[in-house]
Amino acid sequence: MPTDFVPWQTIWKRHRRYVDDGTWDTILTALLAHADANGLVDWTVSVDSTIRRAHTHGSNLARDTGDTL
Repeated sequence: MPTDFVPWQTIWKRHRRYVDDGTWDTILTALLAHADANGLVDWTVSVDSTIRRAHTHGSNLARDTGDTL
């Protein structure tokens, strides 16, 4: 953080509080409403349904290999 700001811990705590109490959601909603009213938002949505599965060896889970050692 620039030296003009408070310590980063203070900023992090404030950010966390704003997330928890809904302040950021309220700000985002107001900004989106304002931008939409001025025609600045393109509501086109693109959805990609690609699924990529990891190989079984890519998992961190323990697995039974049938070995009795």
